[in-house]
Amino acid sequence: MRHIIRMDKKSDRFYIDNILKGDVQAFSYLVDKYKDMVFTLSFRILKNRENAEEVAQDSFVKVYQNLKKFKSKSKFSTWLYRIVYNTAISRVRVKQKPTMLIDDQNYFEIEDKNQNVSKSFDIENNKMILQRLMNKLDENDRALITLYYLDECKISEIAEITGINNSNIKVKLHRTRKKMQEELHKIMKNEMVGII
Repeated sequence: MRHIIRMDKKSDRFYIDNILKGDVQAFSYLVDKYKDMVFTLSFRILKNRENAEEVAQDSFVKVYQNLKKFKSKSKFSTWLYRIVYNTAISRVRVKQKPTMLIDDQNYFEIEDKNQNVSKSFDIENNKMILQRLMNKLDENDRALITLYYLDECKISEIAEITGINNSNIKVKLHRTRKKMQEELHKIMKNEMVGII
């Protein structure tokens, strides 16, 4: 009886080694595995679907071209995110003013370890309100929140991706959560005034 080896059971290193040996098809596995996370990070920074798709594509091209430079000192996902982060931030610096988009398909709930800031809202309101809160942040803060909460990266991984040291990341996350909570209170207050 033949055993079928499922591709998704192999490590990233397995596919990287095969790509470096000339197996171009192995790269499609890595793209499939990380494309959603790459797009989400790009979108959170750029707030524009078209630009985020371009950055995602550019990032995967850079990954493919520079794969031999990946030394496995960190996780492949960390190295990939660093490329995406730098590519997106570079795009922000070059582009004109960012556009504000609300995309119901791309959202996440932000949970503080001590509080759940979205608990009192129903799911549909959460989507809209959290997107509004994210839109008020600058691209660096959006990236940090996305990496920490959505992609569940460790502080040390975020430091490697962004080049910001661990303690500064903790401070920035704390300030960003506080800023979002203040904005949330304003939104709630305005909605209550509208109801009364």
